[in-house]
Amino acid sequence: MSDSYVIIGDGIAGASAAETLREEAPDADITVLTDEGESLYNRILIKEYAKGKLPEAPISIHQEEWYDDHDVDLRLNTVVVDIDVENDAIHTHEGETFAYDTLLLAVGGTPQQLPVGNADADGIHHFWTFQDARKIKASVEDADNAVIVGAGLLGIDFAAICGAQDVEAKYLMRGDAWWRYALSEEGAEIMHDAMRERGVEPVFGSGVDHFEVDDDGHVEAAVDPNGERYECDFAGVAIGLNFNTELVEDTPIETEDGIVVDEFMRTNVDNVYAAGDITTFNDLVLGEQAKNGSWGSAKEQGTVAARNMVEYGSETFEWVSSYSITHFDFPFLSFGHPTLGDDSVEATTADGEWRRVALQDGKIVGGVLIGDLSPQSAFKQLMREGRDVSGQTDLLMEPGFSVDDLAAQTEQ
Repeated sequence: MSDSYVIIGDGIAGASAAETLREEAPDADITVLTDEGESLYNRILIKEYAKGKLPEAPISIHQEEWYDDHDVDLRLNTVVVDIDVENDAIHTHEGETFAYDTLLLAVGGTPQQLPVGNADADGIHHFWTFQDARKIKASVEDADNAVIVGAGLLGIDFAAICGAQDVEAKYLMRGDAWWRYALSEEGAEIMHDAMRERGVEPVFGSGVDHFEVDDDGHVEAAVDPNGERYECDFAGVAIGLNFNTELVEDTPIETEDGIVVDEFMRTNVDNVYAAGDITTFNDLVLGEQAKNGSWGSAKEQGTVAARNMVEYGSETFEWVSSYSITHFDFPFLSFGHPTLGDDSVEATTADGEWRRVALQDGKIVGGVLIGDLSPQSAFKQLMREGRDVSGQTDLLMEPGFSVDDLAAQTEQ
């Protein structure tokens, strides 16, 4: 009798798991359940679509025919309402039951809503799915003024969308800089200037106390905690994710800011695995439990999970993630865990080029590169190797830095 695998979620983690399972277990029964109405698409490119830079066509990755061709049972618009780990069964909103030998949870998260008045008004958008991107594109094209909330990697997507659509925007930030936990004032100001050039003005020490709406329930202004009023007919909110752990609340599956998995992507229930944004995983590079929401990380987790679903212990997840921004005239890349560490080193290496490396106990745990991205491979290698760079951090800031430079210095 063939093994039966059920995957909940058809994002890049779930889809890469389905691909790998079909390769590793040619005769297995594979079912993918997703609450979305369309099959796998490129979540990275949907922001380019919302900016008006790409049509819909290039964004799809797996057409529905792919699942038929690979004998994968794809169920769109299917909401899972219960996971019965004692009887190895999934129950959906339509009363269907799917039995499994092994289960993968690739259920991701849901954008957080601001806990303020009128936060659900028309014209206020969150950015996560392709359907969100379609609504954002239609709304911003008709907008005159915008407000953006959320000083992180998703918030800056809203800034770029407004800039690309020639909509003047106020970017309301609680702190004194964009992504202040990863960037110093100098690095952040490069990003602030790039926003200003596109008609997006950072407003520091701000935020949203409540939204005002018109008689039709459409947003017309954001009022910050200082009483300042910012007119807007479009608002983008990106303040983080609520991880979709409600499915496992009444099960033995362990959760802690997500679903806890080991380095093989297995939960504390032997035949249940998880992959993607939802996971709190054993980070072998960092040496502790961690989270990572990058596309590349989710894809690799799905692949590793699938191989271990077929044969547990066959492959560990060991990955140094990276996240790039291509909205501006200069490249921007973060790697690893740039907001962690007990120390850091930074430098401006040339005009418009800046880098910062975060350190923990003398080892690199993450960083940010602006302008010159060439050192990323060396920094990632040092992270994977767990090299102690204490006393040599000045070398990390040298233009053209390579691992060989550090090794030569170590031998002296």
